[in-house]
Amino acid sequence: MKVTVVGAGAVGASCAEYIAMKNFCSEVVLVDIKEGFAEGKAMDLMQTASLNGFGTKITGTTGDYSKTAGSHVAVITSGIPRKPGMTREELIGINAGIVKEVTENLVKHSPEVIIIVVSNPMDTMAYLVHKTSGLPKHKIIGMGGALDSARFKYRLAEALEAPISDVDGMVIAAHSDTGMLPLLSKATRNGVPVTEFLSDEQQKYVIEETKVGGATLTKLLGTSAWYAPGAAVSVMVQAIACDQKKMIPCSLMLEGEYGQNDICLGVPAIIGANGVESIVNVTLTAEEQLKFAEAANAVREVNGDLKF
Repeated sequence: MKVTVVGAGAVGASCAEYIAMKNFCSEVVLVDIKEGFAEGKAMDLMQTASLNGFGTKITGTTGDYSKTAGSHVAVITSGIPRKPGMTREELIGINAGIVKEVTENLVKHSPEVIIIVVSNPMDTMAYLVHKTSGLPKHKIIGMGGALDSARFKYRLAEALEAPISDVDGMVIAAHSDTGMLPLLSKATRNGVPVTEFLSDEQQKYVIEETKVGGATLTKLLGTSAWYAPGAAVSVMVQAIACDQKKMIPCSLMLEGEYGQNDICLGVPAIIGANGVESIVNVTLTAEEQLKFAEAANAVREVNGDLKF
């Protein structure tokens, strides 16, 4: 199992680190356009191998995609990071060109690759990969829902004053501050609905803090987060590499599911060796259906700015 991570910045390096430490693939290739940067990150990570007890080989390259040939999975993290006060949607003009070029290079050298899109605005970048790569739709996955769901569970555990292992929940719809849809109606603490433990005020707090989870970190850090995004990617890559058939919310091309067509939005899916094994249809409340449709409309507006 060979995995390529494009973009050796904080998010990409975290992806490589978590993937390597889990010891489920033979090689991780880091790619970056900055001279020597990916090579340096790879060397630094390899010098932790004896300390952290992993056998995964990590290599780096400056823009030489021939070294990614034969990759089973590729992760696209490249693009400019979100700055304080910048929305994900404002990133589209710059990042679309980067993601398109990266996708073309990946597919050229690994025509059977499964691509995981991390670059923002993520739903729109995943849509761009669908429209330009020529890959079947089950081989293109947007990461957002996995990260947003982790942030949702963090806020739920905080409000419940419970260990996070007690908590389950997921976020669907758009990977944006306004389009995110935390499914409070489905969230549980050891199988018991969280609504039985939390007041209306607490429920509202959890939802709103989840939706601005990325923006909160950007304000605190001065740049985008990297630990949780890297961990979210590693879970998705492992589900593919180990054919786990794991249910993960992620951004996928919809063709009638959830009442939407020709759009990438976050929905729960079974992820395994083929990438997307199936989309899981969950029953939404009337309010959730409305918010999902509103998120779709917002993403379509951003998609309209794409130039293929």
